[in-house]
Amino acid sequence: MIDFTLSKAQQAARDYAHQVALEEMRPISLECDRTEEIPESFFWNMQRRFWGGAAAQARLQGQEEEVKQDNLLSVISQEEMAWGDAALSTAIPGPGLAAPPILAQGTPEQQARFLGLYMDGQLHWGALALTEPGIGSDVAGMSTTAVLDGDEWVINGHKHYITNGARADLIVTFATIDKNLGREGIRPFVVPKGTPGLIVGRIEQKMGLRASQTAELIFENCRIPKDHLLAGRGQSKKEGFKAAMGTLDATRPMVGSLAVGIARAAYETTCEWLREELPAGYPAHKRRAMEEELEEIRQEIEMARFLVWRAAWMADRRIPNSKEASMSKAYAGALVMKATATAVRITAPGENSERRQFLQKWFRDAKVFDIFEGTAQIQRLVIARRLFPQIDIP
Repeated sequence: MIDFTLSKAQQAARDYAHQVALEEMRPISLECDRTEEIPESFFWNMQRRFWGGAAAQARLQGQEEEVKQDNLLSVISQEEMAWGDAALSTAIPGPGLAAPPILAQGTPEQQARFLGLYMDGQLHWGALALTEPGIGSDVAGMSTTAVLDGDEWVINGHKHYITNGARADLIVTFATIDKNLGREGIRPFVVPKGTPGLIVGRIEQKMGLRASQTAELIFENCRIPKDHLLAGRGQSKKEGFKAAMGTLDATRPMVGSLAVGIARAAYETTCEWLREELPAGYPAHKRRAMEEELEEIRQEIEMARFLVWRAAWMADRRIPNSKEASMSKAYAGALVMKATATAVRITAPGENSERRQFLQKWFRDAKVFDIFEGTAQIQRLVIARRLFPQIDIP
């Protein structure tokens, strides 16, 4: 039975994340968005608060527990961080999106070797290189190749829209060992920063999440040791593709939680505007219509949150959650677009105050949640395939 009454530890984690968002993120949010830069002091503060010393050891050990709460704790905390600033949340030091495939597919020795890097008290990031130009969400159409040459893998290809790609110390890169095998040829490889042949291309200039680094990565005869192939569960034909899909099943609820956090921030700020800035003589029936719109959004925020929590709860118990992960991401992604668009429309009249600047920023940030970690169309396809397994859905 699922009980989403927060324990004392979960409530403490939520409160702490909200405090960090309020004290560390909101004060620099608009400036970081404007300049597309983040002060180094922010990274060190986040390293100290979330990933330093013993905290890193506890986090990694927690991943190994039979019944764990890491995914649920993460989405609870990430909602609060996105309430502060979703772009800054994605820039927090740590293995990030590199961790799920390493933990799922790496041998115990590989896990200790690669993830141990993040426990030395310094600033380190991780990244996941999955998306390629021209294939969008079609992971099976991947064109990046990996060829075994003696004791080394040689990787050639092109990845883009890689979060923290330019600063990452380790990049888990998905490539095919045989294009003729389609999805069955896909494998995950760990590529360290500075490897010859790993080239950082352009840093994207984006409409939203502007402070979040999104990089292009080019692999030109990039050679890595043979043991950088993640194959801890064996090398069955579908294992690499399963690793890619398993990573998305873990990260899609996280994306959903970020969307919920932004939607909640927009909702709360619009409610404040209604109480504090709406002219006293504004027609009562129009004010009531605004309040009804906001009440509907509040209900949808609650629904999105519980979809996210359910998917994370299942992931913690190793219950297959592809359908639930896609549901949480699709619903929250649509909600954040609706919530921020409504907020901008309702508060449009008046001067360009800091409150409106935040709402406009969140409106720009919201769009990507309909796109990354699989578009809304892909989420509906995943859901349909699991609701109707007897039908051959392409």
